Amino acid sequence: MSYYYQLASVNVKGRKSVSFVTTNHDQLTGHPSMMRTKRLLAALLPICGGCVVISKQIDPVSELAEAKVRPGITILLSDSMQLIRGKRIGLLTNQTGINEKGVSDIDLLREKKARDASVNLVQLFSPEHGLRGTEDRENIASGIDAKSGLPVFSLYGQQTMAPPDSILRGLDALVFDLQDIGTRTWTYVGAMVYSMRASARLHKPFIVLDRPNPLTGYIIEGPVLDSLLANPNDPAPGRPGQAYALWPMPLRHGMTMGELALYYNDVLKIHADLHVVPAVGWRRDVWFDLTGLPWVKPSPNMPDIHSAVLYPGLVAFEATNLSVGRGTPEAFQRVGAPWLNAAATVAMLRDREIPGVRFYNESFTPVNASDGKYSGQTIPGIKIVVINRSALQAARVGAALLWAINKTAGTRLTIENRGFDLRFGSPSVREALLRGDDPDVLIDREYKSAYAFREATRSYLIYR
Repeated sequence: MSYYYQLASVNVKGRKSVSFVTTNHDQLTGHPSMMRTKRLLAALLPICGGCVVISKQIDPVSELAEAKVRPGITILLSDSMQLIRGKRIGLLTNQTGINEKGVSDIDLLREKKARDASVNLVQLFSPEHGLRGTEDRENIASGIDAKSGLPVFSLYGQQTMAPPDSILRGLDALVFDLQDIGTRTWTYVGAMVYSMRASARLHKPFIVLDRPNPLTGYIIEGPVLDSLLANPNDPAPGRPGQAYALWPMPLRHGMTMGELALYYNDVLKIHADLHVVPAVGWRRDVWFDLTGLPWVKPSPNMPDIHSAVLYPGLVAFEATNLSVGRGTPEAFQRVGAPWLNAAATVAMLRDREIPGVRFYNESFTPVNASDGKYSGQTIPGIKIVVINRSALQAARVGAALLWAINKTAGTRLTIENRGFDLRFGSPSVREALLRGDDPDVLIDREYKSAYAFREATRSYLIYR
């Protein structure tokens, strides 16, 4: 097993210095002073949860860290070609698998540089939403990619599944490149775990081309998924998988795909021949829109960074009779329903002065909503505006929303309890919120277990 890690990437007044080497797993802990800083930042999270940064600008970014990042695909082709040289490879990717110039992995792995290294891309695999990321439904068919002419095997039927052994046997290695969204509810992580397991079973190298965590790698928050709900196993007849609820980890985990691959390969004892090719230039404090990388919607309802920031706190409402804004240009930045008393709910939320966001009473009209909720109806809604992403805790927003809506709606709010819990993570937190317990107190209690997860995963972290 070999890992490829970035040790340093510094930008000072436009001058860039990058050090990129191969290292062993026991070198991952980083410089002691950096580790002390990270521990301090993590320890301050519960305190900073009550801090509000006042600014006349909505979500100011001028003082946030920036970095010029090159994703794993670029590093593979420039520094790590030995991983795929002379091999018949499969590629699990979609529209997010691009380099810093927006060129698709599929094209890059068929261009002259790859051909000169006798790389033979022979098979594509696609996750939920399909190869081009336009599908928002189940049962996505396999077929032929019209642009490249390559066969595409869909890993998304009624649920996410593993690549079949019959196809993997004909490959020398499987390459993985998908953009995570920074929360444990993202099915692309499940596709990675299932694919790692299939590759290990057939003794095929599994190569992860890493990308930044869009929500940074510092902030961890939210309920840890109840261990009684977690299921990391492959789907099997009569035993559905849970690609979006694999393992007890916080709602916002602060890890990249490559780091998650290292972690899952170990804790799940997959024993894959795993190679992680990191993104060069990324640091844990850098948000995606400050990396220089193009934002490509990782799913049809993830239009921008603000939806991504709020998504961890709002995704659980998909298991209720509230719309989360699917069928609008601002999905996961609003909730609504015909029965919602938006004005009264917004008043309660404003009284709480939740850091990082503002709430507005604003109706909206879903159009061809993929969740089937209220399409064509103008419904009362609550618009959530991110005013300071660094102060925002999505789980706190989600908890406050459930608490307030339940108080104003009563029996008109319906919840599919298991679906909500699989996403938000904690049946006990849901039950307490519906009893009327203070949402801030409940979320503050979750930091101990979230911080324990960060401590347990520290040795798997690639970036400083």
